[in-house]
Amino acid sequence: MKKVLILVVILVIPSVAYLILHTGKNNFKKLEILGPKEPVQKTVDGKTVMDTVYHTVGGFSLIGADGQTTTDAVAKDKISVVDFFFTTCTTICPRMSNNMMKVQYEYRTDPDVISLSFSVDPDTDTPTALSAYAKQHKATPGKWYFLTGDKKQIYDLARNSYFVTAMAGDGGPDDFIHSEQFVLIDKEKRIRGFYDGTDVMEIKRLNEDIRMLQFEYSNASEIK
Repeated sequence: MKKVLILVVILVIPSVAYLILHTGKNNFKKLEILGPKEPVQKTVDGKTVMDTVYHTVGGFSLIGADGQTTTDAVAKDKISVVDFFFTTCTTICPRMSNNMMKVQYEYRTDPDVISLSFSVDPDTDTPTALSAYAKQHKATPGKWYFLTGDKKQIYDLARNSYFVTAMAGDGGPDDFIHSEQFVLIDKEKRIRGFYDGTDVMEIKRLNEDIRMLQFEYSNASEIK
């Protein structure tokens, strides 16, 4: 019995302490909503009040590692971790993919958390190439999606939806994006964090933010 109590203390106390430190007793600190925002007026109970409309990431229709069309429907009501990579990269991408593999493992039993990896070299990264890469990194189908397809669509997503680069470009033959950024997207398709996907400490921060986001949804559900 004593051993059981000790085990409970070891497992429970750190989690409770984490939530208290980050949320307070009755309130919790929400992750910031990032990206452009616009103040708007709306009528509530006959009164005009101000509200804020936040940037949301755009939809997509691309090809998955299985060769089938994959749309943004896979991310509906999910928390998503997103990156842009290419399979033949020998610099930052291997570290990014290894860290994304760790994120997948961390939330392997949680159906609400998925990963989306968009190829910035879709001509080379065919579904066959993506399938081999996915197997190499132990990607679970339906959990970690590898996406290829129209380059202009992918580059527009990178620049104008996920903001992984500030460099201008048109998605043409000479355009190329190479970013180490992981982007955390909530269930409403809003950006909640940016992280260096090559940095282990940044991945730790990402995992903490995912837990905070999960707690935010859990708390909202309890209030309802």
